[in-house]
Amino acid sequence: MTSRRSLPSVSRLLNRTTILPRLIFHRQWATSCLAGQTDRRHYSALPGLSGLLRVSPEVADAVATNRPVVALESTIYTHGALGDDLVQKEIATVRKHGTVPAICGILAGVPTVGLSPEEVNRMVHEGAKKVSRRDLAYLVGMGLTGQKVHGGTTISGTMVLARLAGIRVFGTGGLGGVHRGGQDSMDISADLTELGRTRVAVISSGCKGFLDIPRTLEFLETQGVLVSTFADGRSGYVDFPAFWARDSGTKSPSVVQTEAEAAAMIYAQEQLGIETGMLFANPIPEEFSIPRKEMEVAITTAVREADEQGLTGARNTPHILQRIRELTDGRSVPANKALVQSNVERAAKVAVELSKLLDGSAAQHKTSYTIQTPSTPSMPSLKVEIGPEPAAGEQHIHTADILVAGSVALDLSCDYAGGVTTAGGGKQLSPSLHTSNPASINQSVGGVGHNVALAAHRVSDEGQVRLCSMVGHDIAGSTILSELEASGLDTSCIRRLGHEYPSTRTAQYVAVNDGDKNLVLAMADMAIFSTHSFPTYWNSAVNAAKPKWLVVDGNWAEPDIQTFLQAGRRHGARTAFEPVSAAKSERLFPPLSKSSGGSGRLQRLFPHASVDLATPNQYELAVMYNAASRNEYFEGSHGWFEVVDAFGMPRGGTRDRFVRLTSAAMTDAGIPLQTVSLLPYIPTIIVKMGANGALLTQILGPDDPRLKDPDHAPYVLTRSVNDHPHVGGIYMRLFPAAERVKDVVSVNGVGDTFLGVLVAGLAMGGRVENLVNVAQKAAVLTLRSRESVSIELVGLRAELRAAAAL
Repeated sequence: MTSRRSLPSVSRLLNRTTILPRLIFHRQWATSCLAGQTDRRHYSALPGLSGLLRVSPEVADAVATNRPVVALESTIYTHGALGDDLVQKEIATVRKHGTVPAICGILAGVPTVGLSPEEVNRMVHEGAKKVSRRDLAYLVGMGLTGQKVHGGTTISGTMVLARLAGIRVFGTGGLGGVHRGGQDSMDISADLTELGRTRVAVISSGCKGFLDIPRTLEFLETQGVLVSTFADGRSGYVDFPAFWARDSGTKSPSVVQTEAEAAAMIYAQEQLGIETGMLFANPIPEEFSIPRKEMEVAITTAVREADEQGLTGARNTPHILQRIRELTDGRSVPANKALVQSNVERAAKVAVELSKLLDGSAAQHKTSYTIQTPSTPSMPSLKVEIGPEPAAGEQHIHTADILVAGSVALDLSCDYAGGVTTAGGGKQLSPSLHTSNPASINQSVGGVGHNVALAAHRVSDEGQVRLCSMVGHDIAGSTILSELEASGLDTSCIRRLGHEYPSTRTAQYVAVNDGDKNLVLAMADMAIFSTHSFPTYWNSAVNAAKPKWLVVDGNWAEPDIQTFLQAGRRHGARTAFEPVSAAKSERLFPPLSKSSGGSGRLQRLFPHASVDLATPNQYELAVMYNAASRNEYFEGSHGWFEVVDAFGMPRGGTRDRFVRLTSAAMTDAGIPLQTVSLLPYIPTIIVKMGANGALLTQILGPDDPRLKDPDHAPYVLTRSVNDHPHVGGIYMRLFPAAERVKDVVSVNGVGDTFLGVLVAGLAMGGRVENLVNVAQKAAVLTLRSRESVSIELVGLRAELRAAAAL
């Protein structure tokens, strides 16, 4: 049990006389920041990059919540040839379509995604180097040593930064390519090799018109890059564009008709795990194009002059562009500006369509198409159809009421069976160390996620529950898949890691028990869940299921927990978090992203909380509370205090209320205090207290009928006094244990059974206070079973439905 000494007292945490000065301090700090008195950190470090990459808050939030984002290069601004107003025009074009612009570049030695116009202007006026992939480490390394150099990123450099930030679409002017005579000079742009290894979709007007277009396309084919040209109203095969001219005389490898089709290709590329980039060529608007033959004359002259002067490498392109400008009487410049704007606008539209695909909200689109991941040993087929709603009786997407994202493991229970007579004439009950012991060994499928899903499945109708998890390509994995299929549990989202992951092992749990079946020692290998991450697949699984409730267990690594929670919020699911263990429970509140090296992301607060329900035991609750406190989640600047203030906690007498609703022992252990403190992040918390029952603590809305119901009046801890639009008070109720169980067979899976049955009732539309008793009865059945989830749960179906109907 957590020491009372380690927990703040009720009065110290909840008494306004001590909290209010903290809030005033935070507000003063915020005011000084706005006044420019404090050096604020405008960017958050991307997790896993040790703080090197900075991403603007707007871009980071857009990527995390699947809002459409378009990457923009900065060298197009820093070379200055297209005017000082270009940055403002591009940003306006992107935002016009509800898309977030993400200008990439090196600002004072720091790789940055989401540069502001003011920062771009600073780079322009102070001077910026041209930065490709090869230059990134050089400039950033210089910055780490105090030499703050600016860098305008080319297509290659921008693709690298965009990929690191999680941005899929990039709008720009013209691609680099193979220079004329490149077969001899080997003058080939790094843009081409970048497309061959970095998965970002680039929308450009083809490549610069003075390049060797046929050889450029050949090179891209060798790199495995999809090249497709927007038909732009034309039918049949069309030419790959030549920058200033709509036609080049070289047919495009493929043609795309709409932005939705381009988005589908990007989505498919990602789902298939193909890491090469994609090039979508967008012809210059017809009214700004320059006839192909006229451009060919100017280009030939400019290239010949550059050759005669021996201009190669970095000096070649600027000279040719300047001569083409002169030879076309300046018409190439407005044409250049027009094509850039057109490309950026096209990229914004593609990003919007891609966001719909990832969101699953493109069902009203007139075009119907199917994206299906291939069925392989490492990834079961996951079919998602986008298009019109299916006809009556035709269901293309198999939805599920409950999706459980969690662990599945092969459990081995070893019961000591020695029965050796001791010197005193008794029987030895414990196995001997350092030697082999006789035992009765039972094998079963377990894991927290599996147990929760199986419990929900056994009290629900067929097909309403789905498990999303991972197994290895080994005997344990094969055993688990066979057992799951036999149990009738939907396994379509179980990802099996194939031979490409040779060191991956299916999770296993081994328990060694004494002669009375009490646990002596347990060993757990759950590394598969903390070392392998497939965020795109997880998002697709949530999208395909469209669950009413999403349950996430704490076995996942912190980024995967956040991925599932964000996916659940995007797709309208209610979310539940099962902490699993004291050590893993703190993963819900990791250190926040700061210069100190934290990698976490602040959880959302009520009424938009990331987690709707959590079911910790008292030890897991204490760890969650301490992690949130230690990592500064209880800061007024985050909005936490505003929610707590709306609870209407009294200045004094809080302890007496806690004791009345729980017990003196629970209050001294800090349990009621901890639940109230966490409510802004988890508005419903049920603490599993074993033989002492279950403690429900919940935020009540202003219109919750329990605030006026005399039967519930004894459980209303507080009532809001400040007319908060979403908070009406706090409900705290201790449910006694359903039964005192003496004939315990196994405690394995008891808490998981409780959560599974509870969520099943919630998915039926039940209210949590009406479901707790049925969930506790289910836990008792598992206590008396050798299985991790009792088969007898099926007998509770009628009772659960009746409770859900109350």
